[in-house]
Amino acid sequence: MSSWAGRSAAEIAAAVREKRVTPREVVAEHLARIERSDGRIGAFRKVRAQAALAEADEVAARADLSGLPLAGVPVAVKDNLAVRGESCRNGSAATPDTPAAEDHVTVARLRAAGAVVVGLTNVPELCVFGTTEGPYGIARNPWDPSRTAGGSSGGSAAAVAAGLVPLALGNDGMGSLRIPAANCGLVTLKPGHAVVPAGIGHGDWFGMSENGPLATTVEDLRLMLGVLAGAEFVRRQERSPLRIAVALRSPLAGVPVSRPYTNAVRQAAGALARSGHRVRRAEAPYPLSLGVTALQHWTAGTAVDAQGLDPVRLARRTRVHAAVGRRFIRAVRGGAARDRLRDRLTPFFTEHDVLLTPALARRSPQAGPWHERGWLRNVLANSAYSPFTPPWNLTGWPAMSVPVGTLPSGAPCAVQLVGGPGTESLLLGVAEELAEVVPWRRTAGV
Repeated sequence: MSSWAGRSAAEIAAAVREKRVTPREVVAEHLARIERSDGRIGAFRKVRAQAALAEADEVAARADLSGLPLAGVPVAVKDNLAVRGESCRNGSAATPDTPAAEDHVTVARLRAAGAVVVGLTNVPELCVFGTTEGPYGIARNPWDPSRTAGGSSGGSAAAVAAGLVPLALGNDGMGSLRIPAANCGLVTLKPGHAVVPAGIGHGDWFGMSENGPLATTVEDLRLMLGVLAGAEFVRRQERSPLRIAVALRSPLAGVPVSRPYTNAVRQAAGALARSGHRVRRAEAPYPLSLGVTALQHWTAGTAVDAQGLDPVRLARRTRVHAAVGRRFIRAVRGGAARDRLRDRLTPFFTEHDVLLTPALARRSPQAGPWHERGWLRNVLANSAYSPFTPPWNLTGWPAMSVPVGTLPSGAPCAVQLVGGPGTESLLLGVAEELAEVVPWRRTAGV
């Protein structure tokens, strides 16, 4: 393959370490692809072309180049995490356009590992919604540009899916990694609480938001997650049978699940059963109050993040979301509802090792100016297509999105894998098994 754009992070890093290619050559090829393609995708708010080339040269000159796990790998960073020398706008005209003095800890870890930050990716205002659009553009799904890339890590997912970068950094407070990954055919993992440093907004949405990677392969995902966590996620040496529960029912009462997503779960379940796992149908015991609990935490997190911002410069949907949430801040901060949910779901994960569900309930909404539309219309659209993700932010347990199958449009479909506390390595192993028997295309090739 003549071009390094579209190659995996593991391939790029190995080639740079072995000096078969320079970091500048790799970064320059990706910058050229961004220039050609991002006008149609809308992944980036800011491309750091000159700064990235200079930083690539700095990586090439490092004495420890041969040991860098992400040597010369271009990465994109979600625009709610600080990148030294760049403003962090969080998708909003109400945030200050002031350069950050220091990198966020996760960005610093990526750079220490040899990665080069090529740009900051688009997000919905304050990272609230499951679609990505606002004053800095609309992030579209590279597989189907008529549809949103998802949110809130929509720009990061679009950048990876279009082959503009091999890896991107995002975060997930109610599904913000898994939703766009499912839309865009990527693999991602929302780690369990405190596995990766958070420091997102003003309090990480009461500890529900976690930083994590977006990638095209499980190998790349494992590599980047290890760098972010400062830990090794060891592969399972023996594939002993796991107890896998298959659940098709939406956690939110009254939300139907479309056939492509239930078919994807059945396809994945069949593949895992043929691999020797003990797979059986078992619905998780979600409480009827889950929808109310999720809405309270979702809105309260926004209310905290909006404090100190000029409400006149916020979009109407954001203002309403924050206003609704202000009345819930005290109750949510106490954590009683989350404790009750964990207590209710813990026995399920003593009987099962992994829960397999649809990643989404239906395909993503049309790409468009959702930030100009009403609050209720946004909330209903989000809830109708992404009901499966919020429970695992509320519990603080790890959850993945893994591509399986396609939608009628040809865009990717996906399943969700969930485990109890500390099961990140276990979930990565199951995702690797799925990749072997249900392979997926790496990028949309736009």
